[in-house]
Amino acid sequence: MTSHLDLSRRSLLAASLAGMAGGLFPLAASAQSGTVKFILPNATGSGVDAITRAAQPALSKALNASVVVDNQPGAGGVVGLQALARSAPDGNTLSIVSNNVVIFPSVLKSLPFDMPGDFTPISVIGATPMVLVVNPAKVSATNSKEFIALLKSKPGELNFASGGNGTILHLATELFLEEAGVKAKHIPYKGVGPMVTDMIGGQVEFGTAALPSLQPHIRSGALRAIGVLTPQRVAAAPDIPTFAEQGLPKFVVEAWFALIGPKGMSSANVAKAHEALAVAFADPAVKEAMTKQGNTITISSPEQAQAAFRSELAKYAALVKKAGIEPQ
Repeated sequence: MTSHLDLSRRSLLAASLAGMAGGLFPLAASAQSGTVKFILPNATGSGVDAITRAAQPALSKALNASVVVDNQPGAGGVVGLQALARSAPDGNTLSIVSNNVVIFPSVLKSLPFDMPGDFTPISVIGATPMVLVVNPAKVSATNSKEFIALLKSKPGELNFASGGNGTILHLATELFLEEAGVKAKHIPYKGVGPMVTDMIGGQVEFGTAALPSLQPHIRSGALRAIGVLTPQRVAAAPDIPTFAEQGLPKFVVEAWFALIGPKGMSSANVAKAHEALAVAFADPAVKEAMTKQGNTITISSPEQAQAAFRSELAKYAALVKKAGIEPQ
């Protein structure tokens, strides 16, 4: 089961370069003064938070404005998205989001906004690898085979954490359980930070999260990586095997992240934000940070982003149904 965006890297790169080379809106002429706020529907310590903060100085330079990161977690991300939807479409309030945003309509019975109708997709920025980890003091397994055997010996007894009901972290682990033919109990948290804290503390035995938010804890030994959910091993963590090479070839899930704004942004403001994004993520310091985090950057055009959001909504609706997740 492949869950990463099926976008041509060549077409994405060509679109990005064409936009920059064409000089749609020279930065000197289109620079925004004052403050640009990035509302993140994720807690501090999440993968999206790590990505945004790594790019924050370069984004500020590209926009010629003070960039403020405003974390507004809650309800798995609905709180922050609602705040963004209510913001003025003047280009001064934006957000970097994960693919949680296209999962919500399939897992929540009601939303205070329409996705993507109440937003303006500007660019799919790239993908970040996810890793399934265990608490080494609670789980003796060191690989997928041992872990599956443990879960089969204790059906429904182990607990797994997620950043909230219906998030990509929740869905990814449910898909693992489905592919492995095992059961475990879901414990949702209000964000990745509390989730990781309780995994380290042993309140829950395992969970799935983005590599950037887990890497320090894997290196310290506080958490043990069982496998990475990418098709191939990740250069930023080459010692972590894929689940595909451990006997689950269909278990491949990548979390993508994108730049969006409120509904009704003008084409000028969309182009301005897109150009600043492309310049910021081409900055050497940002490129180095993305490489260390294991992220793959492929800046899409606004048109590709809008098409991707709609196709991903349909894809995740099918995955949610396959995983047997009931809307709440």
